[in-house]
Amino acid sequence: MKFTINGFRKRFPDDDSCLDEIMELTHGEDVTCPECEKTSKFHRVKKRRCYECRWCGYQVYPTKGTVFEKTTTPLSDWFYVMYLMTETRSGVSAKEVERQLGVTYKTAWRMCHKVRELMGMDTGRKLTGQLEADETYVGGKRPGKRGRGANGKTPVFGVLERGGEVKAVPVKDVKKKTLQPIINDKAEKGSVVNTDELKSYAGLDKVGYEHRTVNHGAGQYAKGDIHVNSIEGFWARLKLSIRGTHVHVSRKHLHRYVDEFAFRYNNRKNPTPMFDVALQGLRRA
Repeated sequence: MKFTINGFRKRFPDDDSCLDEIMELTHGEDVTCPECEKTSKFHRVKKRRCYECRWCGYQVYPTKGTVFEKTTTPLSDWFYVMYLMTETRSGVSAKEVERQLGVTYKTAWRMCHKVRELMGMDTGRKLTGQLEADETYVGGKRPGKRGRGANGKTPVFGVLERGGEVKAVPVKDVKKKTLQPIINDKAEKGSVVNTDELKSYAGLDKVGYEHRTVNHGAGQYAKGDIHVNSIEGFWARLKLSIRGTHVHVSRKHLHRYVDEFAFRYNNRKNPTPMFDVALQGLRRA
């Protein structure tokens, strides 16, 4: 469902409405007071980001332990950045947040990364069925050098469930000892894993998977339903968005951007607005 900017402004017109939302997500409507142990509706304390028990006055701070803890930036600004990042197909740059909010670039950069933390929280569900596993390289390259391992590039590995989710992570290399443990962690045994001819995937059929391959080196990109076209489409969107929106991302923070784009892919068919899905991360924070 499309969450329009008008719908966003109506739902979150000010900081109070944002704090109420955080309180409900982190504590619920009826809270058992840890002090008096009575079930109570906690009431907002004016001019403070806290609520107090109606019986004993015990105070709780709903932003504690979340990405909003200790921030002096208005919560309405935080929610707006989250709205931009979840409703914009290619994401939003820190520079754009700086321009729209009138904050420093440092503040904008931090806000974007904190929102990515919410978007990157894994539900722990393993992928199953027809899967595709593939690696790609993101970043710069030395002039005149192309292909795998080009200088300045960071390898990223992913496993995609056809019709479902993708799980992707930057890796130090694409050796067998690096990639196969990730497959074991992300994919249910018994699943069909489609890959290219990279030798790092050899032996998957001996550890509980049905392994099928296509030979890209020989110009083969599909053999019936044996292919990795779906995950290659995800890589193409990731790279295009990074180049178009962020221009360059550092190796140190690449995992945050990969999480962000995986979040969008995984919720592309979700009837719940991506904004609300990201907010659910507060429950797991």
